[in-house]
Amino acid sequence: MIEGLTPYSEYKAVGLPWLESIPSHWRLMRAKALLRPIDQRSLRGEEELLTVSSARGIVPRSSANVTMFKAESYAGYKLCWPGDLVINSLWAWGRGLGVSQYHGIVSSAYGVYRARKGQQLNPRFLHQLVRSAPFQWELQVRSRGIWISRLQLTDEAFLDAPIPVPPIEEQDGIVRFLDHADRRIRSYIRAKQALIERLKEQKQAVIHRAVTRGLNPSALFKESGVERLGQVPEHWDVVRMRNVAELRVSNVDKHAKEAEQPVRLCNYVDVYKNDRISSSMEFMRATAAPAEVQRFRLLRNDVLITKDSESWSDIGVPALVEFSADDLVCGYHLALLRPLQPRMHGEFLFQALRSNALRHQFHVEANGVTRFGLSHSSIKSVWVPLPPPEEQLLIARVVDRATQALEKGIVSASREIDLIREHQARLLADAATGKVDVRDAASGLPRDLEIVGVRDEDGMCAESPGPEHSAESAREDIA
Repeated sequence: MIEGLTPYSEYKAVGLPWLESIPSHWRLMRAKALLRPIDQRSLRGEEELLTVSSARGIVPRSSANVTMFKAESYAGYKLCWPGDLVINSLWAWGRGLGVSQYHGIVSSAYGVYRARKGQQLNPRFLHQLVRSAPFQWELQVRSRGIWISRLQLTDEAFLDAPIPVPPIEEQDGIVRFLDHADRRIRSYIRAKQALIERLKEQKQAVIHRAVTRGLNPSALFKESGVERLGQVPEHWDVVRMRNVAELRVSNVDKHAKEAEQPVRLCNYVDVYKNDRISSSMEFMRATAAPAEVQRFRLLRNDVLITKDSESWSDIGVPALVEFSADDLVCGYHLALLRPLQPRMHGEFLFQALRSNALRHQFHVEANGVTRFGLSHSSIKSVWVPLPPPEEQLLIARVVDRATQALEKGIVSASREIDLIREHQARLLADAATGKVDVRDAASGLPRDLEIVGVRDEDGMCAESPGPEHSAESAREDIA
């Protein structure tokens, strides 16, 4: 989509670090000339509660994965309407902003901005511009604070920011073009995500069948007595985890303390994102006491699992350690399972823990409200199928070979999704900042039936968003 587009014929220099020039017929305006801050409060706090999503913009809190506790009352929260720009002042640098499609309430710490009277501004153009990668640079340098996680964007800092403004007809065309591109990209991503799910289901079927039923289709079977484990070969045992692996739960974290020695830390993300912990990986640098290093250093064929997480479905994710290292230790939020050889081999335990039959046991045992975790006893009590040692190694290696092609397909499809999202981000940035001319491409696209307008300072809309958001109902909401 980018390849077929060309730049505008004429540009003028504006000299911004993130925007050297704009089309000659565009204007560069300060945000305060376009928008003004709105501070209208809810008396009872009964309106729809909204929040900011870095991926989706302003959304109902009920539709977002928010782990913070709800307040007892939302009286005094700020009101916003469709077309208002809402900014989380502590998260503007991380795409914590967007134009709302909803009437509702937001935190009193958020900034709410509305178009000034007489300004022609398509709210969806503004939404795309302020969330584009180039404009994020402007927001970050205008935010102030000691830590990046606590940078704050004040009203004054934002309202002094430069905004490139095309003619309103061109704004509408840019929005039509980006909406059309977004629909095509979403369709492509959905198809790839469906492919990934099918490949994951196939991989899970291969793993589950091998680690619960073995490789001999003519074997005699017996009931395991464990939910979802089903029947297992008659010559296998089914035992508790404590009988086949030693559990070690680390409290080593990234914070350095006195009298500790430098180590590499294998942490939650290393395990969650990698099936195997290999010597080619980069690990966090940390420190640990000599006794901690001795107890929690990783050995080849150890198995790590995620012990706690914000989502119960992410509990018990396993990774196999493929090498030994004197300075590599297990980090916080993980459990280290050291197989008791020769009874249990690490390769088989790893494959067994990938099976939904064992993951289900972890999910049942996980406790928590905003964060879920496994107790030591619940990990030790998980039921594990136990073939003879020589059969364990054969099963593990057959599964490994059988799933390699499926895993390559998953990685390839995931990479394609990442690439198309990078393409979409570049397309959005180039169109919203005038690097490419989309007018001809947009002219052949259908116009939307309804455009939600930005309210001006009198509460009116350039385009009516519907009777439920009229100026009269707005005044009633405020009152």
